[in-house]
Amino acid sequence: MEKYVIKGGSKLFGEVTISGAKNAVVAILPATILADEPCVIENIPNISDVTITLQIMSEMGANIRMRNKNTVEIDTRPLRNMPIPYEKAKLMRATTYFLGTLLGRFHSARVSMPGGCNLGDRPIDQHLKCFTALGAECGIDGGMVDLKADRLIGNQIFFDKNSVGATINGIMAAVKAEGLTIIENAAKEPHVVDLANCLNSMGADIIGAGTDVIKIRGVKELHGTTYSVIPDQIEAGTFMAAAAATRGNVLIKNVIPKHLEPITNKFLKIGVQVEQYDDSIRVIGGENYVGTSIKTHPHPGFPTDMQPQMSAVLTCAKGASMVTESIFDNRFRYVDELRRMGANISVEGRVAVIEGVERLKGAPVRSTDLRAGAALIVAALGAEGTSEIYDIFHVERGYENMEVKLRGLGANIIKVEEPDPVSDSAAAKKAV
Repeated sequence: MEKYVIKGGSKLFGEVTISGAKNAVVAILPATILADEPCVIENIPNISDVTITLQIMSEMGANIRMRNKNTVEIDTRPLRNMPIPYEKAKLMRATTYFLGTLLGRFHSARVSMPGGCNLGDRPIDQHLKCFTALGAECGIDGGMVDLKADRLIGNQIFFDKNSVGATINGIMAAVKAEGLTIIENAAKEPHVVDLANCLNSMGADIIGAGTDVIKIRGVKELHGTTYSVIPDQIEAGTFMAAAAATRGNVLIKNVIPKHLEPITNKFLKIGVQVEQYDDSIRVIGGENYVGTSIKTHPHPGFPTDMQPQMSAVLTCAKGASMVTESIFDNRFRYVDELRRMGANISVEGRVAVIEGVERLKGAPVRSTDLRAGAALIVAALGAEGTSEIYDIFHVERGYENMEVKLRGLGANIIKVEEPDPVSDSAAAKKAV
């Protein structure tokens, strides 16, 4: 198994370039299944979720050619409608997007219930609601989601709960449906807009992405496109947190500052200096931060995917901070690991109260999910002493060359392979 070994205490300085958005690319790649010609997708991040997605598409018959490490050419014309088994679906949540795109192209789909990070109950009822509204028969049998439709017909869809995944699936299923589809209470996240822009560049007719109401007028065919994925706002926010935690000075390049405003505003409030430019931001840490209150909300609110990293910074802010998680039930699983580093955090339901300490201490900790791993990296960079972070495969699902980029800023971080001490301990007890 691999782990990060981080010696904290070094201020981060220099420049870092942000990769393409994970949450956008895992929708855009399956969306190419709807195209009747080859597509070229640029600015894709080199992360495991992308590797898994392309592997699934290749096994289904798509011709995949990497033009370079961040550009892929995809010809889905030979792709066959095959079931996506649990062995693949358990690795990432975004396999649900194959439901919408396969239904849109073949009028049927069979995909295993998805995996990804264990953040609590993430039902797909809103996904099935939009598929049913478009004319599909939906069933779940043996852990597999089955969709079938003689034809897809546009309809009015109102989501009872704001859902990024259901919004994306609704868009992909509707782009080739007959007539007009109207999605109300739609998610407004930047990656929803990016998907719609990509599909429009293929010839789709989508308006309203980024608002509460999205209108999709079905078209008979989609042509190929060359499209560049937006920068990753969460990766940018994570580097903002790392710069703040180490009291550094970092220029973060290839960003869309507008997408970062909910994150930027919180950093400014606790005492971090942020300078915004056209496509970059500079983050300058201070010696003293003050606690604040944070509540996660769908975009344009504070993103749940930045809550753990922000909490890691707040562990050393003066006074008390209150962090309320309104999206996921299990988002605070990282708290026990931060406590091992000396953080003073108490959790009651979906609310965490953080009493700032002077400084965290390095310790062996375990990444419980993607953003928890990012939070532990942020904490370790600002801590005194050495930390070892295990289960970093979670981090590599969503961050491209994290340790390489951090070393470029002066961080003392290496990735090493070592036996899992927990597994070794269990094996020893079993042997006895």
